[in-house]
Amino acid sequence: QVQLVESGGGLVQAGGSLRLSCAASGRTFSSYRMGWFRQAPGKEREFVAAISSTGSTTYYPDSVKGRFTISRDNTKNTVYLQMSSLKPEDTAVYYCAGSSSSPYYPTAIRGYDYWGQGTQVTVSS
Repeated sequence: QVQLVESGGGLVQAGGSLRLSCAASGRTFSSYRMGWFRQAPGKEREFVAAISSTGSTTYYPDSVKGRFTISRDNTKNTVYLQMSSLKPEDTAVYYCAGSSSSPYYPTAIRGYDYWGQGTQVTVSS
């Protein structure tokens, strides 16, 4: 069993930056694919970023490409989401997710077995 704990959310003005962190328990973090998703009020949860177990491959939707960067430090069992040029439409609860093995593509919600509790990001205009 893996537990994921997000931190780093908060209130920021449009154009600003935030870095989210997700700390994972367990000794097998380095074998996990990790992802970030977000959910705004009244909307479905959507994919934000994903990273392979080694960090060699990353995935982003067009909506955040060039503004968000996912990274990981396997020595610290932590995955990060650096967000810059934030927009009001980035306002959402951001969730960290992990999977040891999945037949589904990294952008799919069903591709993850473990989820954090979420951290709120609010971008004011």
